[in-house]
Amino acid sequence: MGPIIISGLVSGSLYALVAAGLSLVWGALGVFNFAHGALLMMGAYIAWTVASSSALGAGIAAGVVASVVFMAIAGVVLYFLLVRPWIGKPGAELSVIMTTIAGGIFIENLFLTIYGGRLKVLDQIVVGTIHVAGTAIQYQDLLAILLAPALLGGLALLLTHNKTGLAVRAVAQNPDAARLVGISVERIYIVTFAVSAVLAGVSGVMLGGLFNLIPSMGADPLLRAFIVVVFGGLGSLTGTIVGAYVVGMIEAFSSFYIGIYWTPVVLFVVLIVILTVRPTGLMGQAT
Repeated sequence: MGPIIISGLVSGSLYALVAAGLSLVWGALGVFNFAHGALLMMGAYIAWTVASSSALGAGIAAGVVASVVFMAIAGVVLYFLLVRPWIGKPGAELSVIMTTIAGGIFIENLFLTIYGGRLKVLDQIVVGTIHVAGTAIQYQDLLAILLAPALLGGLALLLTHNKTGLAVRAVAQNPDAARLVGISVERIYIVTFAVSAVLAGVSGVMLGGLFNLIPSMGADPLLRAFIVVVFGGLGSLTGTIVGAYVVGMIEAFSSFYIGIYWTPVVLFVVLIVILTVRPTGLMGQAT
């Protein structure tokens, strides 16, 4: 039972990080960024590039820092290229879906061209194993379990106790009213995409330390994040976090007792049941 719970907590933590960025963009702009999985992959590869570069002589710590900085910039660039041209125009939601899907495919193929399709190994941030109640836990797994609540807790504090965070919430509720009180909606959109990309990049680094790197590594986490966001409730950060851990636990238990190939079926059945009972998700608000 212990290993199953640990597996569920690790998966839930990683899904929470990925889905939080997706939920943040939806809450502020009302659009889905389907290039989010590609950003996750990009963050992992940037960390690997810096960490493994003999010329730079840097380690994984420098790789993580470089990844965070690069992903913040990448998020802003992605916003200006793929999202901003459609904001405020009719059919913006569908247009952004199409442009971000195309952008994600382009990024994935760009990295496939640059790095090739061979698997790459990213050093773990922390190495070793600890035994808790007879269960062996890798330090990297433990870091994921502890890091996700810390980062998401910080994000929650930012949204509730910081001027910029409060501005993000105001824009999410009513962008026109936010403009009337002097909030720069454009700046909030930029900040939102930067933070979202950083969360994706951190998720990629954590995943890269647990599994191998491949240019298509962001596809499955993106699907899981989409399920989590809908499951928890569109625009609800709390619902997204709760949904991530619920999905992680469902995955862990169903993989062990039913089989890994049936796990996606179980997830979608649970999602359908929840949406039948609560169409807005676990903590979503009816509009």
